[in-house]
Amino acid sequence: MDILSPQNPRAKEWAQLLEKKHRDKQQKYMIEGIHLVQEALRFGADLECIAFDVERGVPAELASMMDKNSRAEWIGVSAAVIAKCTDTKTPQPVFAVVRKHSADISGLLQKKNSLVIVLDGVQDPGNVGTIIRSADAAGADGVIIGRGSADIYNPKTIRSTMGSIFHLPVVEGDLLRLLPQAKESGVRIVSTSLQATSTCYGYDFTGPSWLLVGNEAKGVSPEAQKLVDDALIIPMKGQAESLNVAMASTVMLFEAMRQREFR
Repeated sequence: MDILSPQNPRAKEWAQLLEKKHRDKQQKYMIEGIHLVQEALRFGADLECIAFDVERGVPAELASMMDKNSRAEWIGVSAAVIAKCTDTKTPQPVFAVVRKHSADISGLLQKKNSLVIVLDGVQDPGNVGTIIRSADAAGADGVIIGRGSADIYNPKTIRSTMGSIFHLPVVEGDLLRLLPQAKESGVRIVSTSLQATSTCYGYDFTGPSWLLVGNEAKGVSPEAQKLVDDALIIPMKGQAESLNVAMASTVMLFEAMRQREFR
C-alpha cells in the first residue's frame, strides 16, 4: 500500500522521529539514504519498514536485498512524504524506520583485552558519529556513550557513523556506574590530558584499555576523571593548540590498533 500524502497518519508518525522525545517514546529511529539502509539490511538491524520513492522504484542497490529482512515492510511513498520525513536538504530516494536495540555492557566486560572508547558529554552529533566510525575502523570492541552526550539516534549522528552504528555494540549509560564495573574486571581507564607526561605512543594498549574522552569545551567531567588510571598526551609538533575530540579519539584508537595488530 503506497503512502502518497504527507498528512497520512503513518507519514506523520515517521516525521516525528526527527525529534528525540518521539524517538524515545516510540523506541524507533530513522535512517536515510541507500548506503545506510544497505548496511542496516546487511547487518540485520531490526527494520520496521523501508520507504522508497514510488516514482523511481526500489533503488537497484537494494532490490537484490528485498528478501534479506523478511519482517521489514517495503512501502512506496511520494517525494512529498520523503521531504517531510527526512532532515537532509536534498533527500535521498529511500529511508527506513529502525527499532532501537540497546546493547548491554556485559558483553564488553567479558571480552578479553577489550578496546572500548567511552564518551563523557561529547555534545556534537557529528563528533559522536565520527568516533563510532573510527572505533569500527580500528577494530574496537564497542563504544560507550555517557549521559550528556549527543543522542546516538540523531539523524546527523547516524549519518556521521556511515553505517558503523550497525557494526559494533554502542552502549548508553551512566559512566559513574559503568566505569567502576570495568575497573573491577581488570580494565584500565585511559584518558588524554594536556598536563600528562606520558605519550600515547609510549603507552601499552595491548591489555584491556577503555579510552575516555570528554566534552568539546570542558573535557572529562571531574567525577569521571577520578576513575582514570592513566593520563596520556598526544604529542603535537605543529602550532595547533589541540585536536578536536573526534580526531584525538581516532589517533588513540589507531595507535591501539597498531600495537595490537602491527607489532
